[in-house]
Amino acid sequence: MLPRLILAPRSLLLLPAPRRAAVAGRARAMAAAPAPAQGAARRPLRGVVFDMDGTLTVPVIDFPAMYREVLGGDAAYAAARAAGGGAVDILHCIESWAPDRQRRAYEVIARFEREGLDRLQIMPGASELCGFLDSKQIRRGLITRNVKDAVDLFHQRFGMMFVPALSREFRPYKPDPAPLLHICSTWNIPPHEVIMIGDSLKDDIVCGKRAGAFTCLLDETGRYGPHDSLPDDVRPDFKVSSLTEVFTVLEEHFDVAPVPAESRI
Repeated sequence: MLPRLILAPRSLLLLPAPRRAAVAGRARAMAAAPAPAQGAARRPLRGVVFDMDGTLTVPVIDFPAMYREVLGGDAAYAAARAAGGGAVDILHCIESWAPDRQRRAYEVIARFEREGLDRLQIMPGASELCGFLDSKQIRRGLITRNVKDAVDLFHQRFGMMFVPALSREFRPYKPDPAPLLHICSTWNIPPHEVIMIGDSLKDDIVCGKRAGAFTCLLDETGRYGPHDSLPDDVRPDFKVSSLTEVFTVLEEHFDVAPVPAESRI
């Protein structure tokens, strides 16, 4: 089914700028997701699992610079990108290295991550979205390939708790579905009543699809192109350009029924 195309009415131009942005965001989110069939029942949603870096927080780590230093320069970085189809899974690369080389690589990664923590900022719309989920008694979890210290700092600095919150100390990490399946098991909620939200096709969306959950790609800059142009194996159920647009996805496509009391943590 083709996605709905929403055209802005003339009256949209008369709205104040903040309201105009919100309405435009709603239109973009609806255009990037398949329209529900006429009369189709909304799907139950009982849990939302977020990525952290680039999803709940503003991207601050210079990943290409980090990859170049870990891998040993521009040529090695280019080779790794070519081998990965344009992407680099640095943690997967490191796994096969000798212990001393692994240690040095993790030290570089840790340094970049510490520097990123100093500039940590909440993603616009994250607090409001989490408040909405709490009001609907929808659970919030977190899966990141960052370290536990970063997750702890995020919780402390912004006052938002995600349970469970799995860092890269949990193995295997994304894109393996194990962390998402672990969260679903902890919640006693089947994956098809959960949505995974993240900014990485190869990590977040693949993790969600492999687990059998709904998936939503946050693509702020449009780097991934149109929703329909994405390959089937990594195409998310929904694609948004801001967390504010996630409200529309949830309201349009899901029955956000409260979690029964007997299955709450």
